Amino acid sequence: MSQWFECKVKYDKTLETGAVKTVTEPYLVDALSFTEAEARITEEMQPFISGEFTVSAVRRVNLTDIFYNEGGDRWYKVKTNFITIDEKTAVEKKTASFQLVQASDFEQALHVFMDGMKDSMADFEIASITETMLMDVYGANLSETLADKAAKQPKADTE
Repeated sequence: MSQWFECKVKYDKTLETGAVKTVTEPYLVDALSFTEAEARITEEMQPFISGEFTVSAVRRVNLTDIFYNEGGDRWYKVKTNFITIDEKTAVEKKTASFQLVQASDFEQALHVFMDGMKDSMADFEIASITETMLMDVYGANLSETLADKAAKQPKADTE
């Protein structure tokens, strides 16, 4: 299961007018710890930012699923209430969970979310859909194994 961390990156951005402005932008990273999240966002941002930048904040984010859509350029957070019935008391219980959806507008976010949930057998209701400020989402890089990383490390001299 993925652990998601929101990392805020602060850097000097050159605007279209030519002016330089310090901005802080949030990104989402799949990582095992806060330390790994900071290392991952630093690695991911280096090719895109010229000059110095800092990771100003890292916080854990509670997400149960992410629905990707290549046509989307924004990220929407969907709060979903899953509905269950307690067998002993016959009382309806709602459990909140959060999903992230990539879409170009609100309507598409709803469509992508509903399409992603079509195979779900659980009863749910959508409590809210809100646009986030996230710039991008970086999932786990599973193509590079620990053995690959170890092979890249310089060998220590044994002489």
